[in-house]
Amino acid sequence: MRLKKNKKIVCADGFAMSVQADEGAYCSPRNDRGPYEEAEIGFPTEKEDLIMPYVEDHSCPTDTVYAYVPKNVITMVIAKHGGIVAGELPAGIPYLRAQTSCPRQG
Repeated sequence: MRLKKNKKIVCADGFAMSVQADEGAYCSPRNDRGPYEEAEIGFPTEKEDLIMPYVEDHSCPTDTVYAYVPKNVITMVIAKHGGIVAGELPAGIPYLRAQTSCPRQG
């Protein structure tokens, strides 16, 4: 089993969540190599409707895990929240970096 866990991702608007995939996580394939088609999300900082179909505990959406979330849904969540400013994703899940402001040419 993989010992290192991915650092929680933080999005441009402050939304954050853990995204893990390894032989002990709710992911596909369920191994330590990937690339992954589905991953486990844990403990988002706010309720996110896009991942609610995968929630383990509906009564507490910020204090639970989300099993077998497709990588395209994870990417949509990240895009909705402005892209990633910090953190790590499992192999095979696109890392959608937040846009940075460029100084105006003038």
